[in-house]
Amino acid sequence: MLGNAMLFLIIAIIAGVLGFSGIAGVASTIAQVLFVLFLILFIVSLFTGRRR
Repeated sequence: MLGNAMLFLIIAIIAGVLGFSGIAGVASTIAQVLFVLFLILFIVSLFTGRRR
């Protein structure tokens, strides 16, 4: 999932440099959502995975 976030971040950067503002905005939003979701799942797994 972190890989997908990084992929959309790279797409957003490339689209921003080339001037495709619509595509850059969408890719940036997707990257932010995936990154936040990854962080939430990571924190949850830290708390639930160590209870053995």
